[in-house]
Formats: sequence, C-alpha cells, structure tokens
Amino acid sequence: MSVKGRGNFLNRRAGGGHALSWFLLLASGFSSGGAVTDGGVVAEAEVTVKRRRPRNRKAQILTAAAEAFSERGYHPVGIDDIAATVGISGPALYRHFPTKYALFVHTVMRLADQLLAATDPAVVTEGDPKARVEAMITAIIRTTIDNRRTGGLYRWEGRYLMGEDKTSLRDKLYTLHGRVAEPLRRVRPALTEADAALLATGAISVVASVTAHRTALSAKQIEVTVLDAAWSVLRTDLPEISTDEPGAERVGERAGDSKREVLLRESMQLFYQHGYHDVSIEDIGAAAGINASSVYRHFSSKADLLAAAFHRANERLIATLDEALEVSTEPEAAIATLCRLYTELTFRQSELVAVYFAEIGNLPADQRSGLRNVQRQNIEQWARLLRDARPELPVVTSRFLVHAALGIVFDVGRAVRFDRSDTTVTRVTSVMTSVLLS
Repeated sequence: MSVKGRGNFLNRRAGGGHALSWFLLLASGFSSGGAVTDGGVVAEAEVTVKRRRPRNRKAQILTAAAEAFSERGYHPVGIDDIAATVGISGPALYRHFPTKYALFVHTVMRLADQLLAATDPAVVTEGDPKARVEAMITAIIRTTIDNRRTGGLYRWEGRYLMGEDKTSLRDKLYTLHGRVAEPLRRVRPALTEADAALLATGAISVVASVTAHRTALSAKQIEVTVLDAAWSVLRTDLPEISTDEPGAERVGERAGDSKREVLLRESMQLFYQHGYHDVSIEDIGAAAGINASSVYRHFSSKADLLAAAFHRANERLIATLDEALEVSTEPEAAIATLCRLYTELTFRQSELVAVYFAEIGNLPADQRSGLRNVQRQNIEQWARLLRDARPELPVVTSRFLVHAALGIVFDVGRAVRFDRSDTTVTRVTSVMTSVLLS
C-alpha cells in the first residue's frame, strides 16, 4: 500500500476523511518519524500504533469468560477462545489470570458476590418482614437479569470448583438463601427452619430459571413475572413430613438389562459425578464390567453415548406428557398429574436429568441443535397445556413459567438429596404446581 493509500485507509478507519480525524488519531497515540502535510498524509512510509490497554481489561476478560463458560461449559472453552473475544492474545490474558481455572473461579465468584452485594442487609433495609422478602427477591431478580447470559454458570458449572473454592461458593449461596428464608419465617411463623429453607431454595430457583433460556421479554416484564412466580412458591403450603416413611431405593442394574442399557446408566452416573470431560471410555467400560473395545460395539464414541442418553431423556419427557394427558380430562388436572409424573421421573433419574441440562454443550453442533429443537418443542407443549388451564396467560409468560417449574424440581430435589419417599415427592410436586397454577 502506498503512503497516501495507507493514510486514506487510516482516515476511513477513524470514521471520516477529514484532516481532523488524522489529528485525533495522532493525539491519541500514533507516532511517526516524519511530518504531516496539509493534506493529512504522513511523509514517512512507516506508521506505528501504540495500543493502550483499557483500564477495564480485567472486567472485559471476566465478562467474556463468564459468557463462554455459561454457554459452552468449562472444559470446551479454551484460553485462546476467551482472549480472541476480548481482542488480545492468550499470553496477554495470562498477565491477568495465571490459569484457566483461576479465571473460572473469578467468574463464578464474581456473580455470587454480586448477588450478595445486592442483598446485603445494609442495602436492603426494609423492616417489615413481607417487604423485606420482596426486596430481597427483587434484588436477586434484577441482578440475575443483568447477568442473564452468564447466570447459569454457578448453577451447572460450579461443580468444577475444587476444595476451598467449592466450599466458598456453597457458603455464599447458603448466605443468599438465608437472606430470603429468615424474613420468610417472620411472615409465616408456622414454618419450620427446614421448610423455610426449602421454599427459599424454590423461589431463588424460579429466578435462576431465566438464565436457562433466551425467551424474549422486557426486563420489567421479566421482573413482574418472576416475582409473582417466586411469591407463589413462598406461599406454598407444604404437606407434613412423615417420619416413619422409608425413602425409595434407587434403581440398580436389573438382570434383564441389555449391555447397552447398562452402559447408558453407568455413563450417566459417571458424567454426573465427575463431568463429561473427566470420564473416559475406559472408565465407562470398567463400570459396566467390560473393556473399552467392547463399549465401541454399542456406541461409536463418548459423544454418541451422550447423545443417546439425551434422546432417551427426551423420550421419557414426551411419554410423561402423553400419560398426563391420557389420564386427565381437564387442563388443571392434567398439569397436576404432569407435575407429579415429572417430579417422580426427575427423582428416579436425577443423574440423567442433571447431565441432560448440564452437558448438552459437549455434543457436536449438529446434534446439539437438533436436541435443542426437541427441548423447545417440549416446552411449547407444556406451555400450551398451561394456557389451556389459564387462558389469561400471554404465550411468552407461559413459557417463562414452564422453564421455572422444570428447573425448580431439580434445584429443590438436589436440596433434599432426591429423597424418593412419597412425602418428599409430594412436597416438591406441590411447589412445582404452585408455580404453574397459582
């Protein structure tokens, strides 16, 4: 490129073809050994650019990392991917964070710290218990909306934290839940400490559900919808706990199971415990009692095995919906039945459901796209049934409520360790039903 051509190119990049643009560029960091002519052309052939590091570079990196980890998961994201998003090199990123894990810890803790800052008692000063609960939930909602693209990070990817980092996140979330449960017990004095904690977990799960989908709605409408759903949870009357009812045994291997079924079940258990990337074909084979080469007789790859499990999960969700519609004549009854069946399915197959939500980013793009389409179809079927029961609901609102209801079963189920006793399943079902039919 000629000297004049280079000068014109830089002028265009500066936003116009004026000599003033040249001046602004020179004043902000361009240097040259030559002079500038009246036409704005540098007399020397070489123009060098001194790039200044933005003062908020670290914040830019954390935001890019949080979005990448939340969208694709911890393992598939590389340092170079994050660096490219910010517009720097991998080595430049390491000046701010020594390892990918260190960056990951910062991103997870950053969101948790924002939630704690928003609900700090010094900030939320309402004295009336009901007003205090509402202020706490509203603060959590607004912070989550601001972080909607990254808010699912601690919900699913926080399991990759280690040692003290995992303990620290758990303590932060325990504090957050306590800030809702404590004033709730003053609003509802008859609640036990455990029941208040369960309902607080459910309400916060409703808020967190907005990070699991991209359904479009204004921030104000999201706040109103989610706050109303959260109050539906907090007002739920939980059935009494039966102290003499044994929990149901977890289903183990059955004599008639095919080797393919055993591989699917054992792989889900391993993926749930260790994460997809930390489990090898050899691990799966050993858990199923066969060698690695024998696994390949049933599945061509680990990703193929994961996809098969996801398709199985979708089949069971569809079967659950069909069963609810078959045994019910009214929409409200169908929803109540569907909530019970879905809760039972989630508690019976908790590892599969957890992997289904957390590991879909590890599928090849074409398979991931297909499964996401099936997920959307399932959500739409639930939402259509909900609108049959509540005709006043807008279409988008019904989708938000379905996402909230599905998420609450897993989040509250995890809190009660997926105890499959009838009483626990009934209590969780009642919370799910409250979100949809309140």
